[in-house]
Amino acid sequence: MNSIAPPARIMPDALARFGATLFAAAGLEAEKARTVAEILVLTDMMGRHTHGMAQCPAYLEQILGGGMAGAGEPEVVRDLGGTVVWDGGYLPGLWLMDRALALGFKRLPQHGVFTLAMRRSHHIGCLAALARQATERGLYAMIASSGPHTKFVAPFGGKQGLFSPNPFCFAFPAGRTPVLVDACASITTVSMTREKAAAGELFEHEWLLDSAGRPTRDPRVMERPDDRGSLMLLGGEEYGHKGFGLALMVEALTQGLSGHGRREAPTRWGASVYLQLIDPDAFAGREAFEAQTGFLAEQCHANPPIDPARPVRLPGEQAERSIERHRRDGVALSARTAAALRDWAGRLGVEASLPPA
Repeated sequence: MNSIAPPARIMPDALARFGATLFAAAGLEAEKARTVAEILVLTDMMGRHTHGMAQCPAYLEQILGGGMAGAGEPEVVRDLGGTVVWDGGYLPGLWLMDRALALGFKRLPQHGVFTLAMRRSHHIGCLAALARQATERGLYAMIASSGPHTKFVAPFGGKQGLFSPNPFCFAFPAGRTPVLVDACASITTVSMTREKAAAGELFEHEWLLDSAGRPTRDPRVMERPDDRGSLMLLGGEEYGHKGFGLALMVEALTQGLSGHGRREAPTRWGASVYLQLIDPDAFAGREAFEAQTGFLAEQCHANPPIDPARPVRLPGEQAERSIERHRRDGVALSARTAAALRDWAGRLGVEASLPPA
């Protein structure tokens, strides 16, 4: 059996095939396995490594343990054409979102705006990697996700976790590269906190609160089940009410509109999701839209930089450069991720040829 030998770089197609083989061996249907692997690899190519192939071991555990359903279709709870509600049945979130986007693209010519709310999806990964599909078609997209089973972020003024980080993304074409804004209501994420804790590192700034509500750099405060801290809201000690507002917005869009959330007190890893697609042709027109967004991008780039060595760049530009670089040079997996994939290949009896780029 061949294995991944860091720091070798692996061409994206080969890495996606390997990931799909692992997922299929664990029990995902072939199409689902392929879609999940391809989006995870794209996420790595965008430079969002905590949500790329590093998620593969956790997904495999979920598939084998029954936390992620390996087969089936989403249940249509309501369909009014331009608005849809799905129950994802804990099917792979990346596959569900790929299907939801495809449905939206199909319906936009008739409705102009397409909105989908989904309950009981599994983890949907990097939102920007999903929204990018819309910008490639000249569309505006907004995606939000919450984990009603998790309580890692305290409300502003509180000290006990209540929310998940509640990520949200909006994206639109703007000249040379799309704008991709992918943020969350907390300053940092659960994945980054776990990564820091495992490496024995502190955060550069006080981005967490201990169980008494005191700011700290120590990620280990999130590892104490009986005395756990929380992730600090966007805006920090002084302006965390802004992150609090964003958290509430995401909860309403994802759990309120899908009709499933904290009130039901789910205990398994999953997500409530909101997706909205907007076709500029249903408004002033795509040409007018891109003229405005392209002009705005040019004005941002022309703005005199504070540091001449660091000119203004728009969110999404670094990701596009990263995709091109990884497409050309291959994807480098961290030693930790490579070792985990090597271990899973052995456990599942998977043979895969992963030649370095």
